[in-house]
Parts: sequence; C-alpha cells; structure tokens
Amino acid sequence: MAERLADAQQKISAAAEKCDRANDDIKLIVVTKNHPTQLVFDLLDLGMRDFGENRDQEAAPKAAEVRAASTIEHHWHFIGQLQSNKVKSVVSYASSIHSLDRQSLLDALGKATIEREVPLDVFIQLNLTDDPGRGGIQPANLRPFAENVLTHPGLNLVGVMGVAALDNNLERDFGAIRAASESLRTLKPEASLISAGMSEDFETAIAFGATHLRIGSAITGKRQY
Repeated sequence: MAERLADAQQKISAAAEKCDRANDDIKLIVVTKNHPTQLVFDLLDLGMRDFGENRDQEAAPKAAEVRAASTIEHHWHFIGQLQSNKVKSVVSYASSIHSLDRQSLLDALGKATIEREVPLDVFIQLNLTDDPGRGGIQPANLRPFAENVLTHPGLNLVGVMGVAALDNNLERDFGAIRAASESLRTLKPEASLISAGMSEDFETAIAFGATHLRIGSAITGKRQY
C-alpha cells in the first residue's frame, strides 16, 4: 500500500505541475470503505490524515475505534448518499459532508447542527445526468439551493461535489462541475472547493480545478466485501 500511495501522490504532483497548480492546494482523501479499521491505522502511519466513508453503519464504529486508539489528528469525510435518519450520528464524527443532495437532508442537517460552535463543512452534490432520480442537485438549481444552505448557521458551505458519468466523457462532466463552482462563487466567493476525481480519473479532475480527490482502490487495493 505504501507503494500505491507514493504512486498516487506522484501522479497528483505531476498533474498539478502540468496545469500550474500548487500541490498544497489539493487534498487527498483516502476512501477506506469496505476495509478494516487496521487499514486506517496503517495509513496514519504513512502520513495520511483524511479518510472517506460512504455508509454510517461502517463509518461510525470505525471512527470511534480510531479515535479511541490514536492521538493523531485526522478527519473523516462522509462522501456517500446520507439518509436523514443517520444525520445525528454522522455529524458526531465527520469533519465534512460531500453529499448534500436534497432539501430533506438539508433540513435534517440544519436541525442537527444548529447549536454547533464550529459550523460543519458541506459540499453540494451535483447531478450531472438527465435522470432526476439520481442523487444531487441539477446545476440549474444550484443557486437557489445554495441560498437555502446559507440560511443555516450550523453549516459552512465550502463548495461543490460531482462524480463523472460512466460514459467516460470526463471533459464534459468535470467542465460542468467547474462551471457550477464558478456560479456558486458569485453567491459565496469563499465556497471555492471542488470535490471531484476518483481512482480512475483524478488526474483529469485536477486539470479542471478539483481541490479534494476521493481515491480508494488505487491506494487501498481491492476492497473486502
């Protein structure tokens, strides 16, 4: 895994240099879903501090185990579709939520974070397809939804998140994510972060401005289902 991590970090640095971006502006989140907690400890030993999970049923006990056994500062990023009834649990350990994708979830998050001293970082997830059943906000509806997010004092809107479609038209999809980010910044200039790019496409995502990469199997190896 150390070799895979080093390879991913080298590719990130090369992609950043190619488009004249600072390597420090790009955060690597290692997706640890479907792996045992020991893998997180191993990654901590390798210097990683940001981890991504997409199911509270797995993430909550894993986060608790790491917190109990390690004094190293680290951060959990919730990256999957979040059920409203899991919100209270997730906000107890997650530093950020990358998948704010609907009004009902916004309502639940707003209620769960209303008394927080430090607002919870959230990314608005985009739906880049024509399927309204897919999770995410259509780019055309981003601005009014973002205005609703900004009314919640316990939430800190930091940017947008997107996943490239399976048809492999990366330039189209990452271009749409970048355009949505630019639109959001006209409403809140500080909300400039872009969560995009996974194991297969993170180099292209960097070229389109991604600041947060969610990389799993390219670093962790085959998942244990």
